[in-house]
Amino acid sequence: MGTNMASLPARPTLAFLASHNGSSMRAIVAACRDGRLRASPVVLISNNGDSAAVAWAKQNRIPAVHISAKTAGSDAGADAAIAATLAQYGADLVILAGYMRKLGPETLGAFEKRILNVHPALLPKFGGQGMYGRHVHDAVLTSGDKETGVTIHLVDGDYDQGPVVAQARVAVEAGDTHETLAARVQAKEQELYPETLKRIIAREIDLDRL
Repeated sequence: MGTNMASLPARPTLAFLASHNGSSMRAIVAACRDGRLRASPVVLISNNGDSAAVAWAKQNRIPAVHISAKTAGSDAGADAAIAATLAQYGADLVILAGYMRKLGPETLGAFEKRILNVHPALLPKFGGQGMYGRHVHDAVLTSGDKETGVTIHLVDGDYDQGPVVAQARVAVEAGDTHETLAARVQAKEQELYPETLKRIIAREIDLDRL
């Protein structure tokens, strides 16, 4: 893996990690295939072999690989297998799309500043271990905040602590439930993630300077 953005090819390859539906992955792949995003999806890795993300990837001609501590024998084994699979498929950028496991040091080291995650709030608020999905939206509603949003950030060794790459705001409306708020946040995720990747590929965002 190159150490500067100049090493990123004009049409980079994208690898995805997802645990459940992979809705952001679906939006990004759609952007690649309709020409909005100059990138090539090459593989999905999931810790859940029965996930909807795996089924969708196979239906859409994207190789899907099931890797977990159970399949690899340990967390360290899974880390090594993920890093090896990403290298095997020549991943330029690694896209977390609802991946519910912490990445290990081998993967983080091999793809430093090339791993992106989406979080359904405006980090640093409502982040950290255990803050995902409904837990985030419930916390936002309990707080009384008038807005929430979406954060794309680089992944490091701590939950939701990596440098922020991009954010978009979503209003909290009167009468919102976690379901209604989640639906609007997810729609914003599916806009922001492909747009952010487009800006990275166009060199408008330099990941190495974050």
